Amino acid sequence: MSVIAWIVFGLIAGFIASKIVNKSGEGTLIDIVLGVVGAVVGGFLFNLVGAAGVTGFNVWSLFVAVMGAVVLLVGYHAVTGRRHAL
Repeated sequence: MSVIAWIVFGLIAGFIASKIVNKSGEGTLIDIVLGVVGAVVGGFLFNLVGAAGVTGFNVWSLFVAVMGAVVLLVGYHAVTGRRHAL
């Protein structure tokens, strides 16, 4: 995927994950970063259990990225001591 596609994909995944974890976005830049890093983390975790990771700009990859971003957000809130509504 191109860099612009990764940014758009990351924004969507990060925004969805932020809404799942704490019902409000973390901010556009943080949502993008969480989504892109979440895609990497999610892809790694899904590959560990034998499932396909991020395979392109599709629904499955969005699911994987959102799950990775949720894991990152929960960890972020655990480290910073912020409460989350998961």
